[in-house]
Amino acid sequence: MLQALAFCAQDPLFLGRDVGHKKDRRAAVAAGTRRGRTIAARVAHSSDPAPAVTGSAEATADSQPLGPSPGTQPPPAHRRIAVNTAIFSVATGLSRIAGLVREVVASAYFGTQGRFSAFTIAFQIPNLVRSLVADSALQAAFVPVFSELLEQRRRREAFVLAGTLFMVIGAGLGAVTALFILLAPVIVPLFVGSTFSGPLISLTTGLSQVMFPVVMLLALNGLVTGVLNAYDHFTIPAIAPLMWNLVIIAALIWLRPLFHGGEQLYAYAIGILAGTVVQFAMALPVLSRIDFRLRPSFNWRDPRVRRVFLLMFPVTIGLGIINFDIFLNDTLGSLISDQAPRAIDAAFRIYMLPQGIFSVALATVLFPALSRAATRGDLERLRATMANGVRQIVLLLVPAAAVTVALSTPIVRLIYEHGNFDVHSTDRVSLALFWFSFSLPFAGVNLLLTRTFFSLQRPWLPTTLAGASLVLNGAVSIALYQPFGIAGPVIGTVSASAAMCAGQVWVLRRRLGGIEGGRILVTLIEILIAAEALAMVAALTWKGLDALLGRSLGAQVLSVGSALVAGVVAYAAVVVALRVEEADQIRRLLGSGLRRLRAS
Repeated sequence: MLQALAFCAQDPLFLGRDVGHKKDRRAAVAAGTRRGRTIAARVAHSSDPAPAVTGSAEATADSQPLGPSPGTQPPPAHRRIAVNTAIFSVATGLSRIAGLVREVVASAYFGTQGRFSAFTIAFQIPNLVRSLVADSALQAAFVPVFSELLEQRRRREAFVLAGTLFMVIGAGLGAVTALFILLAPVIVPLFVGSTFSGPLISLTTGLSQVMFPVVMLLALNGLVTGVLNAYDHFTIPAIAPLMWNLVIIAALIWLRPLFHGGEQLYAYAIGILAGTVVQFAMALPVLSRIDFRLRPSFNWRDPRVRRVFLLMFPVTIGLGIINFDIFLNDTLGSLISDQAPRAIDAAFRIYMLPQGIFSVALATVLFPALSRAATRGDLERLRATMANGVRQIVLLLVPAAAVTVALSTPIVRLIYEHGNFDVHSTDRVSLALFWFSFSLPFAGVNLLLTRTFFSLQRPWLPTTLAGASLVLNGAVSIALYQPFGIAGPVIGTVSASAAMCAGQVWVLRRRLGGIEGGRILVTLIEILIAAEALAMVAALTWKGLDALLGRSLGAQVLSVGSALVAGVVAYAAVVVALRVEEADQIRRLLGSGLRRLRAS
């Protein structure tokens, strides 16, 4: 099915345009790389709108209406990016679903009790450190430099760079892990509120000690994944998180009976550690398929290594700030009640499901392509690819937000209200989910725009904006957490996401000489109209069926499922009536894929 869908690129889902390592153009790329870097640097430093860069016919194709010409065979590069995007989207979606199943299982065991909030904060501590120095920050700094070396046909030097980073980061984070495990009894109490009792603080400390080694493992995994992504290998990195979730679910089911009381959460912590080991191990065999040679070295003085770390520093701050928003929510939640951190986290898991399926997949697949386009100075391709990605994110995430606004309580009840998760837990989580919904489109667009800055190797700009948004988040959250309870910190997150999005759009528009803002605005208005229809139809459908069928599990599945289907049909009808171009692109993609399936 995925291969069939891929064959209809020039009109691939998400419109990701490949600028991969095609052998027949490497020499030309190598010759033009220095000029490309110069142009990109001028654009990045200029405060005036940049002139458009004239590219090849292939480069300018992105700005034209997309769709395969009759009788033509799509180029292999387009098939590859469509395959990558489709595989990554489906695999990421399956991983998010498995993650939601993991949360359902854990919530059935532990509800939103204080001990589960202890686990939530214990997990966020290594997760925050991971965001600072591990997988995401490392990939964002490493992939542009590694890809540039490959574009210049300096493959051996690229492998030396990867080997040096592997050794230096492994040793450094190994030492940090050992130090944290020793000092955790002093560090952890700093991150919990007054509602946490002594036993809860002790449980939080012990759980964080078990889970902290994932920081080193994820850093090494991020490096390996960056190598694979630079070679357009996305399948195993996309499937690995699915296995991570499955390992954790298995550990929860099989190990939990070995513990008693609050200590049962150690089964969850052990599962996370084991799942991370499996995730890392899965990526290693794929390296041999691209003939990767790890060349261990501790030469941290290598200019390329230092360049990665210099790039990583602002990226680390930027991504750390973004993840600190989540940590801030949990910490402020612990001031509201010992159940609030878990309630906010449970809502966040549902909120992240559409985010992971669509925007994370798109941004991950496009990032190496954006990096290579920036390296060449092919700003027209970079601008068109980014703008198309933004419109596709809006097309998919605005209706997703409308669904969780209209059906927040029914969705939470259906997913979580089992076992120890009672109606009061549902009320807390659905309130947080309702407000998280307004952040969903902003967060999705932010992810792609931030990666665009990273591809230009100008990470300080989004970092500065992220710092300002963190200040805004903190101010709003602190002002609202007492009068609004759980909703207060979440409203702070929404405010910060919206401000960050507006700031990135404004800066990129000046840096790139435009971002097709007019087309994006028209698409957004059309989609908002369609999303309003979706929300109204979904809410009315659910209310009618809920009153008719009741709230048994089967009845909830039918009422919520029917409401979703009715809402999506209404959304699709309005989108088609308004002739939204991006929706027509997806329709042509699916139609072509189905025709190829029938012909095969």
